[in-house]
Amino acid sequence: MLPCIRFIFFLRVQIANQSTLFWCRLKDPSKKYKKFQPIDLPNRQWPSKTIDKPPRWLATDLRDGNQSLVDPMNGEQKLRFFRMLVGIGYKEIEVSFPSASQTDFDFTQNLIKTPGTVPDDVWLQVLSPCREEFIRRTVDALKGAKKAILHIYLATSSCFRRIVFNMSKEQSMEMAVRCTKYARSITKDDPEMAGTEWRFEFSPETFSDTDPEFALQICEAVKAAWEPSEEAPIIFNLPATVEMSTPNVYADLIEYFSTHISEREKVCISLHPHNDRGCAVAAAELAQMAGAQRVEGTLFGNGERTGNVDLVTLALNLYTQGISPGVDFSDILSIIRVVEECNKIPVNERWPYAGKLVFCAFSGSHQDAIKKGFQARTAAGLKDGDPWEMPYLPLDPQDIGRDYEAIIRVNSQSGKGGVAWVILRSLEMDLPRGLQVAFSKIVQKDADRLNRELKPNEIVSLFEEAYHLKTNPRFNLIDYNITADRSQSPAPPTPGKAVNTQNLKRRFTGIIEIDGIQHGIVGVGTGAISALAHALHSLGIDLDVVNYTEHAIGRTRDVKAATYIECTAAGSSQSVWGVGVHRDVVQASLIALLSAASSFLMSRASTPFRPTRSQNFTQADIDALEQLQGSLPNSPNGSENKKVNFSALESAAEKL
Repeated sequence: MLPCIRFIFFLRVQIANQSTLFWCRLKDPSKKYKKFQPIDLPNRQWPSKTIDKPPRWLATDLRDGNQSLVDPMNGEQKLRFFRMLVGIGYKEIEVSFPSASQTDFDFTQNLIKTPGTVPDDVWLQVLSPCREEFIRRTVDALKGAKKAILHIYLATSSCFRRIVFNMSKEQSMEMAVRCTKYARSITKDDPEMAGTEWRFEFSPETFSDTDPEFALQICEAVKAAWEPSEEAPIIFNLPATVEMSTPNVYADLIEYFSTHISEREKVCISLHPHNDRGCAVAAAELAQMAGAQRVEGTLFGNGERTGNVDLVTLALNLYTQGISPGVDFSDILSIIRVVEECNKIPVNERWPYAGKLVFCAFSGSHQDAIKKGFQARTAAGLKDGDPWEMPYLPLDPQDIGRDYEAIIRVNSQSGKGGVAWVILRSLEMDLPRGLQVAFSKIVQKDADRLNRELKPNEIVSLFEEAYHLKTNPRFNLIDYNITADRSQSPAPPTPGKAVNTQNLKRRFTGIIEIDGIQHGIVGVGTGAISALAHALHSLGIDLDVVNYTEHAIGRTRDVKAATYIECTAAGSSQSVWGVGVHRDVVQASLIALLSAASSFLMSRASTPFRPTRSQNFTQADIDALEQLQGSLPNSPNGSENKKVNFSALESAAEKL
């Protein structure tokens, strides 16, 4: 901000019926600024129209965009940009202002003279002021072109005619007609230029601030001087050189012009909206509804002051309405890279469709909705080309070369949905809701501590640490065996009938290492999980399983089982979660229970675990334990860890 500019702000405050006004520098800006007067168009038709096809696009990055840069592009950069525009699919490209600089003149000629640079179906457009000597120079720059659009402009508003040119309406009209006739004489009427297919464009500059009747009169005169045809219509570019009104007013002006210009079939109405009020995209869309057939703009809205209308936004707005825009933004990241490197202006992170953050959700409710949207899409078996319906995402990011990884990003404002999304995308683990809530609190606490966004790999590390996926700091299942326990099962079947194993109890026999010390455990239950829980009970670890969920990870032979177990401790309503992943679903569930048990112990005082109950093993239990691998010299948690003392167990068993 310039030091000489001061802004005085007042705030309306309502306290005890006392009101203070809020204004900027002026109490009454109406004395300084005039309200734009709309035209009388009582039977306007455009509000009921829709856009059903793309317009003709004209990319003016190399002319209007380039002239607004602090450091204009050099020839190499302009060529790179031109090739990108051709690759995107633009068929009309305004490449230069040849009369303004030798650089622009040379660039235009190099495009024309370099074989293979300009495709046969691409029109080169160049701009010239409405002055004969400048038009001559501009046409010279186009020599040799296959398809050329000569674009001349003349400001027609009262403000410009009085202040800039000191010209009357009659003088302006005479100049426009004279220059059009001259342009015709050295282009389509010149036999030496017969090798070029010519089109002519006239811009009544500052059209949106011009008396509509005068804009019509001067364009009628120019049209008569050029004599267009239906096959080669004249282009009338009607710019909002400075955006001065709401978009509906611009649409009214376009409809008025479109419905009053004669020989409408010989006229192509083109738009050139600037973004001074931030409504260029809306103005361009409403003006198309009002009859315009062509739009001039730049990629990401580069241009004088607040910029031109953004061609990317316009095109993708059509795309998301099911209308092919005729241009390709399927690799938008590469396009952004070229534009930023050539313009030396970054694309704003919040820019429609293109910004780094436009497909990102930080809010917890947004994240949860997006996650559910993707889950619903997967459950319905929808594929890439199927109808897209997604909360908060009007466009599938993959359609423009973006991926799903950055859709949900996690900070202290994020909720369970965002955290669950990261784990789902990173580990293919679909967390149950209760675990989402529990883990999101861990993530939120860490984000608050760091006071920043957490990256996906950081969230994954937190998850693996919190639920002991890499290593379990307290528990390690050395070896185990699960057998049917017929002693506590229904009576044997009658001869000739198969055993119904569904009704058999399960006996868990295992060696578990807790805080570096191995313990033999035995338990009986209706299944593997309840049998292990019963075995842990014998050590004084009392956990009740209240929630169990599992799903597969992967779809090939390497499929794994992911198991989630929620447990409560005896006499407590507080729950702990455990997670287990293994190729064997039973072992995955056992790992999950031990993960929960470890979390349970870690919530207690950090002292080494000691059994609180005596274990009464039978000789059969001891024999079964001895068959396991716990007596080997090295356990997974280190060779110094104490092993199960089987001699002591046998002595205790003899006393039973």
